[in-house]
Amino acid sequence: MDKKETIEDIIDNAKNGSQIAFSRLLDTFWNDVYGFQLKRTQSENDAEDITIRTFSKAFDKINTYDKSYAFKTWLLTISKNIHIDLVRKRKKNLLESRGNNDVIKKVLDDTPSMEDQLIQEQNLADLLLDIKKLKPHYQEVINLRYFNELSYADISEKLNEPINNVKVKLLRAKKLLAEVIKNRH
Repeated sequence: MDKKETIEDIIDNAKNGSQIAFSRLLDTFWNDVYGFQLKRTQSENDAEDITIRTFSKAFDKINTYDKSYAFKTWLLTISKNIHIDLVRKRKKNLLESRGNNDVIKKVLDDTPSMEDQLIQEQNLADLLLDIKKLKPHYQEVINLRYFNELSYADISEKLNEPINNVKVKLLRAKKLLAEVIKNRH
């Protein structure tokens, strides 16, 4: 930057599309925006990402810059708004992902089959004896599902098996248990 060339001159050049001016603005203000975001986010990755987005947006909107404000203040305001948007988006995504998982689990878990109804009607002591007649891996899924009241996803995690395997194993266990119950009567 020449001694004669002011920040206002560089901004005017940037408004006229000068890549050199954009580059100078980036070099001049990068540390200010990055430092500001590092304090806010406590994360180097987020701070860098937001700083890059800030300059990208500032360069897109350079013609809206009002000289009555300090350029650094204008940049930090853009940066702050990008950070707020990012936080909102993350919260929304988190809530949506939780909500969707719960809805999916509920649909998967809340459909009682004929076997479920038969199993639920049994005396607990008899049912426990019947469960003991199943192979150990079938006993385990039945116990996790009905006595520990775990969802398919939780059972999948606990057994370290894909959710579809859990569904199939549980379906098979319920059918075998229903057979044991029917044969006892």
